[in-house]
Amino acid sequence: MQSSSTKPPPDSGSIGKRGSVVVARVVGILCIAAGFMLGIHGLDHPGSPMLPTALGMIVTGLVAQVFALVKTCYLSSQGKG
Repeated sequence: MQSSSTKPPPDSGSIGKRGSVVVARVVGILCIAAGFMLGIHGLDHPGSPMLPTALGMIVTGLVAQVFALVKTCYLSSQGKG
């Protein structure tokens, strides 16, 4: 029989929320790096569709980084409340 005094730790839900920040940071870093590598390769072949693809990957990486920053600020403000 469980007693009503056993409560989960107060920050047990924040591990999953912090995990999404880590995933967004990793995806952002990988997209930006791959975008730059694809862009450098695309400069050798100006007629190919690699340059727009590289630009899209760089923008996707930046959006992921901004999401991680906003989510981190939001989570830290929730903890202070």
